[in-house]
Amino acid sequence: MFRALARASATRGPQVAGWARTMATRQLLVAPPEALLRPLSIPNRLLLGPGPSNLAPRVLVAGGKQMIGHMHKEMFQIMDDIKQGIQYVFQTKNPLTLAISGSGHCALEAALFNILEPGDPFLVGVNGIWGQRAADIGERIGARVHPMIKDPGNHYTLQELEEALAQHKPVLLFLTQGESSSGVLQPLDGYGELCHRYDCLLLVDSVASLCGTPIYMDQQGIDVLYSGSQKVLNSPPGTSLISFSDKAKNKIYTRKTKPVSFYLDMKWLANIWGCDGKPRIYHHTTPVVSLYSLRESLALIAEQGLENSWRQHREVTAYLHGRLQGLGLQLFVKDPALRLPTVTAVAVPAGYDWRDIVNYVMDRFDIEITGGLGPSMGKVLRIGLLGCNATRENVDRVIQALREALQRCSRNKL
Repeated sequence: MFRALARASATRGPQVAGWARTMATRQLLVAPPEALLRPLSIPNRLLLGPGPSNLAPRVLVAGGKQMIGHMHKEMFQIMDDIKQGIQYVFQTKNPLTLAISGSGHCALEAALFNILEPGDPFLVGVNGIWGQRAADIGERIGARVHPMIKDPGNHYTLQELEEALAQHKPVLLFLTQGESSSGVLQPLDGYGELCHRYDCLLLVDSVASLCGTPIYMDQQGIDVLYSGSQKVLNSPPGTSLISFSDKAKNKIYTRKTKPVSFYLDMKWLANIWGCDGKPRIYHHTTPVVSLYSLRESLALIAEQGLENSWRQHREVTAYLHGRLQGLGLQLFVKDPALRLPTVTAVAVPAGYDWRDIVNYVMDRFDIEITGGLGPSMGKVLRIGLLGCNATRENVDRVIQALREALQRCSRNKL
């Protein structure tokens, strides 16, 4: 490049020579990385872990479309489409419904940063890693966190929660509908009504459960609900979905202090997403191409129908459970009614290291399954059937891989 500029300076005069001197005032100390001079190579892998999931073909196409400006009217229309899609999959009419420019963790922080203020009592169901994370974030905000700790695989009853609500008088309760680290499904009927009886808002994490099992935000009295793009929606990671009830919105708009994050300040996000009825003002550059993909993911669910998606996951996961038990494996969650229809946890069988099984299935079959996470680490294997991956064919593939892994990976042979 420098030689070309030097030749140009000889023919075009002092102006070009000046450009060359300006651009090359220092010697480059870092060479172009050799790795970046090679073509990008991505394996063709079946993702049957708890997420991310394989992308639907239509979502892949959407991700290859050309960029438009994040403040263009066409982009605002896409954002409006997304809002309507979120209202559908959440089953809510909340005006304050939008997508967050960040993963499910970002949506959790958006919920807590906007609802909680320093000193607020915060009740957290900690029966897995997501409750642990919620409690951690609450402590960072300065809330008075009251964790209700249970072993992985357990859920919370209405009676247990009523006792905790009466004791701690929290402004917010956090529950995880689909605790993907242990495969447990938290019931939600009656929980919103109970919270409101104690002047408490209900926050629910549905990242691993949305579109795989029923949830009715308005009818179940959920005040804040969030989810992610990379599970049943089969969209790329990096965007998340969130909605606030009128009660929750009022808590946000009557805060005494500003939220600790400008990026996740819901008043600003409500404006850029057209939720406040005012002209949209620049807040941050939204992930335009990722929002194309999210829009198409929601469109696919709308075309399939929520009830059909719920049925698909219920039926295919029941088939998976039967095949796993046929291999002699034990499901980690004992009560069938409390098993998450999207992510199945299997107790690690005696005489095996879970890493050996996971690595064998990946190396020999190009199928991802995973071990536990947080409190369930070392205790379980996790198999996810998410969205377009939830098929009997994929169940048969992973069962074949597991059968061979169990034959080859036993440490009892050592």
